[in-house]
Parts: sequence; C-alpha cells; structure tokens
Amino acid sequence: MSFTDAARTCLTSKFATLSGRARRAEYWWFSLLYMGAAAVIAGSSFAFELPLLSLLLVPFVVPMLSVSVRRLHDTGKSGWRMLIALIPAVGPILYLVGMTVDSSPGANQYGLSPKAADQPVD
Repeated sequence: MSFTDAARTCLTSKFATLSGRARRAEYWWFSLLYMGAAAVIAGSSFAFELPLLSLLLVPFVVPMLSVSVRRLHDTGKSGWRMLIALIPAVGPILYLVGMTVDSSPGANQYGLSPKAADQPVD
C-alpha cells in the first residue's frame, strides 16, 4: 500500500471503521501523514500565535484511532490493547512494539488477512 492509498483509505472509506484489519503499511503511512500534519499545524500555531489552529488536527484523530484499532486487530489483539500506551514510561514503547508486529497469518476473529487479499489467486 502506498502513501496515497493509505491516506485515501483512512480519510474516506474507513474513516471511523473499527472492524476489520489494517496492514502495517496502512498504519505507518497514515501515521506519517498524521505526524506531518501535527508538525505543520503546531508550527503554524506557534508562528502565528493562534492556539486555535490546533483544532485543525481534530479531524485526523478519529481516523488515527480507527486505523490503530484495525492494526491491532490484524495482529490478533483487541483494540482495547491501545490503552497500554497510557502506562507511564513503558506503555508507549509497548504500544509501538505492538504496532510493528507482523500480521497473524490467515483469518482471525477480526476478519480475513489483508495480506491474503493483496496476493493474486492462482
């Protein structure tokens, strides 16, 4: 999945979809877009001394949460596992490690593997 495919998927067709699975590429490409938007908005907010510019980031929160839940589903974990990031110091590290784990092969309780869907059928 390319950067544009991930952005299009997360911002349109799966904007608030918490069911299903998301591959690592979809999660990390959208995370890159999210962090880039956050950096630009935060920089603009400081440059123009307008704290309300941070409100422009709000539309990105829902798709970021939904792609995170779908990424956890892809590894066979519940979306509630995302709350591990709230544990001080070690939580964010465990969360990031969980996002880098490879997909569980085949179908799991959250649906078919997106890897299998991308491979041609012989």
